[in-house]
Amino acid sequence: MGRLYIDCREFPSEMNCTVAIAADNERELVDAAVQHAVAVHGHHDTPEFRSEIAKAIHKGNPPASRAA
Repeated sequence: MGRLYIDCREFPSEMNCTVAIAADNERELVDAAVQHAVAVHGHHDTPEFRSEIAKAIHKGNPPASRAA
C-alpha cells in the first residue's frame, strides 16, 4: 500500500500546529491522529470524528513545507 500521512498544517488552528503523522496502514494512522487531536486540540474520540480524520489521509510522505 505504501506510506500514508495526515498533516495538521492543513487544518486551521489557533496554535498553528505543524505536526504530520505517517504510518503504513490506515488504522494505525487514524489511531495516532485521533490521539494527537484529543490530547493537543481537545477533540473527542467518536466514530464520526474518526471518519473525518480518515478523509484527511494522503498517500506518500508529508511535504517539507505547507503550500501557500
